[in-house]
Amino acid sequence: MEKNWDMFFDMLMVHEGAFQDDQRDSGNSQGDGHGNEGSTMWGVTAWNWAKYTDKPAPKDVMKALTKEDVKPFVKTQYWDNVRGDQLPSGLDICVADMAYNAGGRRSVKILQRAVAAKPDGLIGSKTIAACHDLNPKDALDKYHHGRQQYYESLDDFKIYGKGWSRRNKETLELALGLLNE
Repeated sequence: MEKNWDMFFDMLMVHEGAFQDDQRDSGNSQGDGHGNEGSTMWGVTAWNWAKYTDKPAPKDVMKALTKEDVKPFVKTQYWDNVRGDQLPSGLDICVADMAYNAGGRRSVKILQRAVAAKPDGLIGSKTIAACHDLNPKDALDKYHHGRQQYYESLDDFKIYGKGWSRRNKETLELALGLLNE
C-alpha cells in the first residue's frame, strides 16, 4: 500500500545499517563493475549503485551516500518493482524487504507460493488478486515461513543466518501490527 512506503523505507534503513565491505558478502563480490572492490552502504551494493547512476562507485563514493540519496533508488528498484502500492498492507513490507535482501524475482516467487499463485517470479494481476483473496494473517505467516526456508537453504546461513532470521521476524512483527490499523 502506498501509505506504507515511508514506514518500509525507515525499517529497511535500520535493517541495513551503514557502510560495510565484508568480502564474504556475495553482494560485495562483484565490485562496482568499474574495477573497484565491492562495498555496501544502506544495503545498496557498489555494483547496483554504479549501474543505477552509470558512474563508478568506489568505497569513498559509497561511504558518502546518505539515506536520502538511496531513497529514490529503493523506491524504483524494489518497492515499485514488487508493486508494493498494490499489495495488501503488511505483505507489501515483507515482499519489498525480501526483494531488497535477496532479489525481486526470488521474493515474488516466495509470495506466489504463499498465496498459491503460479511461482514464475513475475508479479501480475493474478498474483495481486491471490494476495487479496487470502486471509492477511495467513498470507503473512506463509510468507514468513517461505522466507525463512530460503535463508536456511543458503550455504552462508552459518555466517549471516542469525541476522537474517531476526530481520525476518522483525519484519513479520511490523507487518502483523499493520493488520490492526
